Amino acid sequence: MDNLFNVQSLSFSYGKNKVIDDITFDIKKGIVTTLIGANGCGKSTLFNLMTKNLHADKGKILLADKNIDDIKIKDYAKMAAIVHQYNTAPHDISVKDLVSYGRTPYQSFGIPKNVDEDEEKITKALEITNTLKYKDKPVSQLSGGQKQRVWLAMALAQSTDILFLDEPTTYLDISYQLQILKLVRKLNMDFGISIIMVLHDINQALYYSDEIIAMKKGKIISKGKASDMVNTETIKNVFDVELEVFKAGEKAFMLTI
Repeated sequence: MDNLFNVQSLSFSYGKNKVIDDITFDIKKGIVTTLIGANGCGKSTLFNLMTKNLHADKGKILLADKNIDDIKIKDYAKMAAIVHQYNTAPHDISVKDLVSYGRTPYQSFGIPKNVDEDEEKITKALEITNTLKYKDKPVSQLSGGQKQRVWLAMALAQSTDILFLDEPTTYLDISYQLQILKLVRKLNMDFGISIIMVLHDINQALYYSDEIIAMKKGKIISKGKASDMVNTETIKNVFDVELEVFKAGEKAFMLTI
């Protein structure tokens, strides 16, 4: 399987506090890869480095053998879409209008180059995320789970092969959490989108990911298939707690209580 990203000797500090400490790893194309780790481990900083919101002090991140620092923001937006943990929108904006912002990278000075294509991409994104029925409704009137699907729709409207998700299930009840994660898996399996996300829930990360990157104190301490991560030793190394492994059918999970 081809590598999508290749991270080489990456370091980043906030002042004297080194948050990412000389890490090297790769992310494969066409799979769901999830970053896990305790609070403060560096996963959110790594996410921001990979999405060009921060610039590394040392090292580089290659996408298709090209340093992402050398890729213009507009060009990167045609390659990778991002859904952040915290999102805001104008109070009165409609769902369809918000999703249409996903077509911005393909516009010139805010003017669409192909209105029909934009309309097609927007409608398809709304259909895939099951939000077409809300298209004329103000985003502010939606529930948390509905809003998250709308943000995903906006990302899909960008028509990219890569999707970054920063804790997409935060603040959602369990029903909406599962809806979002099943949708993420569908985007990967049905549309071939490479997913890179940050998750806090260990079991959700194990169940919905192909590969896991586990971080601790700015370092990558474990990386591999999600199924290989379901063991007490790895979890103790990552979170400093001992959790029991149990079986539910053919799946293994960590007992977190």
